[in-house]
Amino acid sequence: MARYTGPVCKLCRRENTKLFLKGDKCMSEKCPMNDPKVKIPGPHGDRRRKLTEYGTQLREKQKTKRYYGVMERQFANYFEMATKVKGLTTGEALLQILERRLDNVVYRLGFANTRREARQMVNHGHITVNGKRVDIPSYQVSPGEVISIREKSRGSEHVKQILEKNAATMIPKWLELNRETLQGKVVALSERSDIDFDINETLIVELYSK
Repeated sequence: MARYTGPVCKLCRRENTKLFLKGDKCMSEKCPMNDPKVKIPGPHGDRRRKLTEYGTQLREKQKTKRYYGVMERQFANYFEMATKVKGLTTGEALLQILERRLDNVVYRLGFANTRREARQMVNHGHITVNGKRVDIPSYQVSPGEVISIREKSRGSEHVKQILEKNAATMIPKWLELNRETLQGKVVALSERSDIDFDINETLIVELYSK
C-alpha cells in the first residue's frame, strides 16, 4: 500500500496542529509548529481563510487519518466497517478500529517512538502476536492477544534504546505490559475516553454521510 514519504512536519503545518509524527522531537523548541507565524504549505499558505462547513469536516478527517498514518482508501474502508459495529456510535467505532491497528498498539506499548516507526517494525517482522510473527501493520488486535518483540530482535541496539527511552511510557488501560518479559496484552477494546488526541469524530461522520 502506498505511504506518504514526504516531510512529516509539512503535514502538521497543513493541519495547523501538532500530530506528533516525530515523537518527542515534536515537543522540542525547534518544532516548526511552535512558531506562531508558521505558514500552511503552498503558495497561498499564509491566507488563513475561514473554512466552510465542508472544509472543516474535511480537515478533521485529514488530521485524523494522518495522525494514525492511514491512507485515504483504507480510512474510507474503516468508516464502512464502523457503520456496521453495534453498540457504539459510528464515530466511536471508527476510532476504536484505528486504535486496534497493530502498529498503533506497538506504539502505545512503548515498543516504538512513533507510529511510523512501529509500522516499520511490524513490516520488518520484529513483532509477534500470540507468539507468531505478524508483518501486517493494519492487523486488528483482539482482547486476549499478546503482542511482543521477537526474541531475535530484542538484542538490537536500536530496540534497546527505544525500550530504555520509553520505560516510563503511560500504557492505556485497555492494554497491559510486562516490562520484564516485554509482552503486552490486549485486555479490552479501547473506549472513547482512551483517545488522548483532539479529534471530533462527529465531523468525520458528517463528511462521509453527505
